[in-house]
Amino acid sequence: MEAILKELLNFLSIELTVLLTAAMPIIGLRGAIPVGIYLGLSPIHATVISFIGSMIPVPFILFTIRPIFNYLKETNLFNKLVHKLTDRSINNNGGKIQKYGAWGLVVIVAIPLPGTGVWSGSLAAALLDIGFKWAFPAILTGNFIAAIAIMILSNGVINVFS
Repeated sequence: MEAILKELLNFLSIELTVLLTAAMPIIGLRGAIPVGIYLGLSPIHATVISFIGSMIPVPFILFTIRPIFNYLKETNLFNKLVHKLTDRSINNNGGKIQKYGAWGLVVIVAIPLPGTGVWSGSLAAALLDIGFKWAFPAILTGNFIAAIAIMILSNGVINVFS
């Protein structure tokens, strides 16, 4: 019984590690899938856990980032940082999203390059006042496309080095 419990806790800690890694900015799904595969999860299992983890911050960003940024803009300590993040998000992604709407948001989230992903897409959507009913499905779709692409790439790369 003790061995089963240890194995279960070890397995859950791997899943929790992958889930939390996927929810982090910068690393997100693009880093969590290879981590999950490396830690012994099947590519599909690592992808599903990473996908779920990466979507956790999206509603919080869409609903809360504007009030938080507005508050932080009033402080001397965070004013420059907020302006920098806002300007970078709008300049890097805003034009494409404004031009193509929800489809532009799908593409921004789906492309597996630095500066893209659910955090960037959610931030840009919130700053551009794209409503939740448009932004969330677009981010979900883009993230799904990215998850499949990263799973395929990660599984191939890890198999080459195994």
